[in-house]
Amino acid sequence: MNIEDILNWLEQYTGNDTLILQVFGIIFLALLIDFFQKRIISRLHLQLAKTATLWDDAAIEAIRRPLSYLIWLLGITFAAQLIGLTVAPAIREVGVIVLVTWALIRFVRFVEQKILGEGEVKGKPIDRTTADAVTQLLRISIIITAILIALQTLGFDITTLLAFGGIGGVAVGFASKDLLANFFGAVMIYLDRPFSIGDWVRSADREIEGTVERIGWRLTVIRTFDKRPLYVPNSVFTSITVENPSRMTNRRIYETIGVRYDDATVLAKIIDDVKQMLQQHPEIDQQQTMMVNFNKFAESSLDFFIYTFTKTTNWQKYHEIKQDVLFKINNIIEQHGAAVAFPTTTVDLPEPLTNQL
Repeated sequence: MNIEDILNWLEQYTGNDTLILQVFGIIFLALLIDFFQKRIISRLHLQLAKTATLWDDAAIEAIRRPLSYLIWLLGITFAAQLIGLTVAPAIREVGVIVLVTWALIRFVRFVEQKILGEGEVKGKPIDRTTADAVTQLLRISIIITAILIALQTLGFDITTLLAFGGIGGVAVGFASKDLLANFFGAVMIYLDRPFSIGDWVRSADREIEGTVERIGWRLTVIRTFDKRPLYVPNSVFTSITVENPSRMTNRRIYETIGVRYDDATVLAKIIDDVKQMLQQHPEIDQQQTMMVNFNKFAESSLDFFIYTFTKTTNWQKYHEIKQDVLFKINNIIEQHGAAVAFPTTTVDLPEPLTNQL
């Protein structure tokens, strides 16, 4: 349907060609169509919400607002064209491209939210980092395509523009090498996968430690443990060592305990009981290395160490398990009539001086 068809239809009911009636008719028609489409979309949304497919729900949510704007855009531009506004057709064509682009971006966003909310697709867990990368690429592709179509619609020669962009891209590349370095750093993160969104990461080379919140094409946002956002350029990750504690399989308990020299006769029994306690502890991984050995004649104590691993990797639960293990070791030491040593100093006095005292 074009402007002539709309005018012919209005003439059948207005009976004259007055400009005001024709403009009013177009605006009223847009209002009427918008009213009915909202009711239809709402009912359709209720029906599609009962299905298990996420694509139809995302499609309805995506077009709900752009469709209403599209109806009013067509109505207003047709009315503007009727009163002699020559740029109305161009505005209408570009506006349609903008609204279609907006609907596609909304569709991508709703699908992303739905997938990340459910955490899986067809029973398989979804990787948030991959989903974020794919949706960002889709958005960029949609926007670039829309810009090219809009320029073509406005009469620009896309072939010449692309050729100029290729020549200018070289100059821009030299001028924005840091930006490109960050972009390729992001590509390496997505390919090598040293960390994902939600992982706890830290670097010994830089003062970087916290939880990954977002991986962008230029920056990675890390939330430190004191809740401050840390914005790290992606190029940094190509030149530093990154540790990912979130991917550890176990957490280690490695402690040295000292008993008094007076307790040397029961030290072997203490070590045996501590080892037996660790072997029976439900939170200690028996498949990992476990060592309890006398280690050192220290200045004020006889030192033995424990070396074992917990089943959990959760930081908070790990410390609860470690606390329980240390309390039980202390109880074992006390059960043998021994005590944990503390720094002491023995003063030997000469015998004559001792007699004088």
